[in-house]
Amino acid sequence: MDLFAGEYCLLCNAEVGHETSWTSVFLRSSRTQVCAVCQNKLKLLEGELCQRCGRVLEPGYREGRVCYDCLRWENDPEWQGLLSFNASIYHYNNFLKEVIARFKYRGDYALAMAFSAQLREKTLGAEADLLVPVPLSEERLYERGFNQSEALISAAGGEPVNLLSRVHGEKQSKKTRADRIHLPQVFQIIPDMVESIQGKRIVLVDDIYTTGSTLRHAAKMLRAHGAESVCSVTLAR
Repeated sequence: MDLFAGEYCLLCNAEVGHETSWTSVFLRSSRTQVCAVCQNKLKLLEGELCQRCGRVLEPGYREGRVCYDCLRWENDPEWQGLLSFNASIYHYNNFLKEVIARFKYRGDYALAMAFSAQLREKTLGAEADLLVPVPLSEERLYERGFNQSEALISAAGGEPVNLLSRVHGEKQSKKTRADRIHLPQVFQIIPDMVESIQGKRIVLVDDIYTTGSTLRHAAKMLRAHGAESVCSVTLAR
């Protein structure tokens, strides 16, 4: 008898096989519902990682345990120390790129649950007072129907706290690396939430860390309004 008949992978819809025991019956709800094939396609960020942004460190592109990208950010007085660190889970490979596209642009909200256990571990490890989703503009939110960053926080069992609003602009995916790095400030503090920021340790949550510009702009606004510290957790790097 298959006690788990009818369970399907959230990423490819194939039936998920499990070893059955009384323990697994009682812990059924705590498992991540992803098949072994998809698990193998998701590549964890492992090994020696940059202490600032979480990327895998490469020879010739590092100084100690920090990559050159982060050194450039930290050597710029405008951005120094604003984002304490970023923790990401997976490499942004072609498989995850397709999964995130389905999640964000085709409204497959349930995909967030495929990463619930990993997201819970990262957000709890960050020791936050507040989990803050990187916001979408009103126009982008209307197009998609939901904020993927809020969905990731909820999937992790957290409570998203909206502190920021965002000015509408061109999609990040259409910007060059240089455009992203020199992004003008697109975030504002929601007026009614100013007092909620004071002295808080804040974790920003987003789907992808690319250059770090978006997260640093959000961190800059939060720190300017009294946050004690700001770090970030993203699904992909």
